[in-house]
Amino acid sequence: MEEKKSEEFYNRLKEQLLESGTWPSDYLYKFIVPTDKGKIDTITKIFDNTGAVITSKQSKKGTYTSVSITVNLKNPDAVIEKYKEVTKIEGVISL
Repeated sequence: MEEKKSEEFYNRLKEQLLESGTWPSDYLYKFIVPTDKGKIDTITKIFDNTGAVITSKQSKKGTYTSVSITVNLKNPDAVIEKYKEVTKIEGVISL
């Protein structure tokens, strides 16, 4: 059930990305991660060698960290591929 739901989400996202602009294009990812250096480093490694600009900010209590990543990608499939890699990390919320 969850797998089907995520495929529907990605199909809809791909349609929206195709309609919204020309490619290659900059795309902004936003993730909320439990503040855990290992998890944040794993997200950063996914975007290594892509020219991504990565910023992060801890929540007021320090429990969570928001990670924003702006990266130029060649097409909507590349955007979705990165989402799928990041969602394998436990506890990550994609915005």
